[in-house]
Order: sequence, then structure tokens, then C-alpha cells
Amino acid sequence: MISKDQMMPLLIEACPSFRLSLDEHRQYYGEEITYAVLGDFARHLLQLHYQHQTDVFLAVAQAIERLYVEGDPYVQEAATIGLLEGIQNVWGNNDTDPELFVPYLLPVSAQWWRSLNDFWSGKSKFVGEGL
Repeated sequence: MISKDQMMPLLIEACPSFRLSLDEHRQYYGEEITYAVLGDFARHLLQLHYQHQTDVFLAVAQAIERLYVEGDPYVQEAATIGLLEGIQNVWGNNDTDPELFVPYLLPVSAQWWRSLNDFWSGKSKFVGEGL
């Protein structure tokens, strides 16, 4: 089972260019704060998109899928609220359609993505309702 401490190594393995950002984040905050780091990861993915360096997106999506399938409850929640919602918000707030990331997602993470969309559009009361 993937635990909180294993999340970032898994994501960095999928996207090695984030390592510098993570190291800077730890230096600034003194310790890893999961949701802040996941927000930074979402911003990093957006920068890669801007630079047309999307070759790691499939590996990232595979790592996200593993967070859902193999993660403990904390990891699964962080994958939804910290990472997927982070991508939706960061990309959307920077005039980039977050749906551009959807084709990379695998079945479980894509279902959670849709669940977030349903929640924010008022189609469901809870994220993950009906999963």
C-alpha cells in the first residue's frame, strides 16, 4: 500500500524534472507539506505543457492511477483534492483548459476527475459520490 511518504518519490520517478522544485520547496518550508507540494506539482505540469514537454504526462498519469489503486485513504484523498483538483484549478486559473490533461488519465483517476467536475457543477453533493 502506498503511504503519504511514498507519494512524492512516486511522482518524481514519473516526472524527474520536478525534483528541483521539490527540493526548493523543502528548503523554503523546512518540511514537506503534502497539499502545497501537490499544488506545486500541478503548476510544474502546466509549465511542461506550455513548453510542449508533455512526454512525461503518461508516466505521471500512471503514477496518479497507482495513488488511487494502491494508496491508503490519505493518499487517495490527496490525489483527488491535492493533485487532480490542483491541476483543474491551476490550469483553469491560467487560461489553460484542464481537460487537456484528461486523455492521459487512466480509468480510476479519470472517474475521480469526472467526480470533481460533477461536484463543482452541482451534479453531486460529494466528491466520489457513486464511485
